[in-house]
This record gives sequence, structure tokens and C-alpha cells, in this order.
Amino acid sequence: MVKQERAARTRETLIRSAAEVFDREGFSAASLSVISSRAGVSNGALHFHFENKAALADVVEAEALIRLRAVSNAGPPAGAGRVQLLVDATQGLAAALRRDVVLRAGFSLNGETVRTVRVDLREHWRRWVEEAVKHAESEGELRPEVAAQDVVTAVVAATVGFEVLGVRDAEWLSTATVGRFWRLLLPTLVPKTALSDVRVEGTRSP
Repeated sequence: MVKQERAARTRETLIRSAAEVFDREGFSAASLSVISSRAGVSNGALHFHFENKAALADVVEAEALIRLRAVSNAGPPAGAGRVQLLVDATQGLAAALRRDVVLRAGFSLNGETVRTVRVDLREHWRRWVEEAVKHAESEGELRPEVAAQDVVTAVVAATVGFEVLGVRDAEWLSTATVGRFWRLLLPTLVPKTALSDVRVEGTRSP
């Protein structure tokens, strides 16, 4: 039991260390010896858990998907609608990208062209946004002249853009930046009478 717990801790440490190195250096430049050294284990211990760098990257992406689902699967706040849920999720994603290196590395690995992506985080996010917008439309929260697919396109393009730009400048992932995007989009999205009901900074605790 003690050995299993120690092995699980070592594996978790290696995943985080790999995420930190992938986040900083990218997949191609990342070195397994640097990852193992950062984790405080030998190369042999690393290879006991992961066959190669590609396998390690696959696991980082899978762990990143768990974190992305935690952001997107949270239900709407009490008394709020689907549009507020959409705002909350985009703010939540930005906040998670700022603080969670595993999620950040997962998105970064998705953008690598030198390897096969097994877990498409951006596609998972696009599908979630599409579902959220459909619910908002069916519940009458959108202006009747608004095309749901146009909303999906705008939200996905903006949030993925924030994620990419945030790699170099975290201000793109700030609550204020995401809030400005929603402040610009909401008047074209929801009826004027509903504007004051939506909090662009989100309703979730930081």
C-alpha cells in the first residue's frame, strides 16, 4: 500500500513537472532528463511510469481535459440563466489558465504540429459552448434575430484567442479583459431589458 501511494505521488509529480517544462519550452524542446530532474526522480523512475515523451504529453493532455471539464461542467448559478453560465465559464477558463500549469500545457500541446493530438481540448470547448448557446436560444435568452452559430463562433474564437495570447501576456486572461469582451458582445446577444442581469465579471468565486 505504501509503495502504491509512493508510486502514485511520483506519477503526479512527473505529470506536473512535465506540464511545467512543456509550458515553458514546448514539446519539441522539452527534455525528459529535465522533467525527471525537476520532479526529483531518476530517468529510470520516469520510464517506469511513462514509455516516452509522447506518452507523457498524452497524459498531460488527458489531465488537462479533466480540469477543463471541471470549468465547463459547473451548473448555472442559482437564479441565473444560460448566458450567465456562458460568461461564468469563459471567466472560469481564463482564471484556470492563469493558475493551472497542467491546463495551460494541455492547450499548448494541442497546438503542436509535431505530434498527434489525442485529446482535443479546443474541440471539447467548442462543443460545450455550442451546447450552452443552444440552451440559451431554446430558453429565449437570445435576441430573436441572433444566429446561435454566430454566437458560438464569436465566443470560441475570442476565448481561444485569449488562451493563445495569454501564453506571453497574462493580462489577456484577466477578468477585466474577458469582461470587456462580454461588455461588447452582450448588447448584440441579449434583449436590452436583460443586460443588467448579466455580470460580465462572472458570478463564481475566484
